[in-house]
Amino acid sequence: MRPRDTRTTRPLTEANRLIVLSTISSDAHTWNLVYLQLLLEEHGFQVVNLGPCVPDERVLGAIRRHRPCAVVLSTVNGHGYLDGSRLIKKIRGTPEGLETPVFIGGKLGILGEDNVVYADRLIADGFDAVLVDSSPEALIRRLSEKSPGHIGSASPGGVASTAHAHHAHPAPGADDPITTTRAHAGGASGT
Repeated sequence: MRPRDTRTTRPLTEANRLIVLSTISSDAHTWNLVYLQLLLEEHGFQVVNLGPCVPDERVLGAIRRHRPCAVVLSTVNGHGYLDGSRLIKKIRGTPEGLETPVFIGGKLGILGEDNVVYADRLIADGFDAVLVDSSPEALIRRLSEKSPGHIGSASPGGVASTAHAHHAHPAPGADDPITTTRAHAGGASGT
């Protein structure tokens, strides 16, 4: 089932559950993509898995071609911040990419527990959510939240937020620390 081609916002609906899944250009790992694809499909999403070491232009082409409800970038090589920052700026520089929710998670850098410092920078660059030390189920919960105009909940200032802000060490029971500050409909482009 193809998502509709004309829409001004990207809410998740039964007709619009296509996810573009990819690594960053320098990441050759595939196990994370296979796992995430199976998990997403198990939860009713259609997945276009672009595979490892994906050039930025291929991600941009997939967004243009498929008009996904979201893009999910998974990285485990420690270059997530560098490559992700460059890629999100390119995505936000396209008409299709302005409203497409884009999530990144995994190993964002080589600082260990301190990789959380990259989350705010990636949000400022244009990501809708940065999953830091979180379970893949947190991604599923985030994608499954249905709201008119965007994935997530809006604060009075039009800024998306979650119950758990990013934490270097999650509080007991907080298994899904996600940083989210970019609004979808009418929000800043992040570029």
